[in-house]
Amino acid sequence: MEKEGLPYTPRTMTFNTRRAQELAKWAERQPGGDRIHDALFRAVFVEGRNIAQPDVLAGLLKAQNLPAEEGLRALADGRFAQAVDEDWARCHQLGITGVPTFVADWRGVVGAQPYEVLEMLLQEAGGRRREPLR
Repeated sequence: MEKEGLPYTPRTMTFNTRRAQELAKWAERQPGGDRIHDALFRAVFVEGRNIAQPDVLAGLLKAQNLPAEEGLRALADGRFAQAVDEDWARCHQLGITGVPTFVADWRGVVGAQPYEVLEMLLQEAGGRRREPLR
């Protein structure tokens, strides 16, 4: 990440992300909710925050102009637990053991990877190089 100039702070703790995954499923269904993914990434990998904590999640929702109370209700009633279970089952089928994981044509690489590794993954999956848009 340093080589690519991406913000990153070495982690000293690992937190359970299950709640955040369920909340992200809810957020994806809200206008502008896809932004929650970047906010969760930044909270964990840049700020070292514990995204298992409801108050941290509520703050991230508010920062993205998402209705925090509604999101926390969806989390409390387990509305998206099955969707996350299904994601986990699919990941297990694909052999995914961590994030990020990049998958193309049932092939994958786990973890932050150099551009060349991702390029090779796409080529092995049958991707073709295109000229850049101008």
